[in-house]
Amino acid sequence: MSQESPALTMDIQRILEILPHRYPFLLVDRVVECVPQSHIRAYKNVTMNEPFFQGHFPGVPIMPGVLILEALAQTGGLLAAAGLGDLSDKLFLFTGLDGVKFRRQVVPGDRLDLECSNLRMKLRMCKMDAKAFVDGKLAAEAQITAAIGDRPAA
Repeated sequence: MSQESPALTMDIQRILEILPHRYPFLLVDRVVECVPQSHIRAYKNVTMNEPFFQGHFPGVPIMPGVLILEALAQTGGLLAAAGLGDLSDKLFLFTGLDGVKFRRQVVPGDRLDLECSNLRMKLRMCKMDAKAFVDGKLAAEAQITAAIGDRPAA
């Protein structure tokens, strides 16, 4: 009989320990549930003071779709990292997107709920299903692939 791993949570400090991204490009605020090798649920609070809203679009602020995908990729990186040991010398590098669909706009005041699941890892590659929601409604979806690479020496 197999035993499922206990669910983890991650606050911003733990996220900063795992991901190399920093403001203004860190797009995950909290992980509410992570079961290594299975699934993750996280979120980003979208606020009017995000730097991208200055130009996308003046008077009609909409979160760029590529940044929604980046938030999903960062969430996927957290899922992949959760089941591994020390990753201080590794980077997760986005390698592909399939089946990308945008279903609704994301605007200031929204909480962007991020979910990645069905993680498949083979050698140094991982693939997962990713979905973003606002108020329980699907905002975007994609299949994400990434490679685990060596971090260049500083």
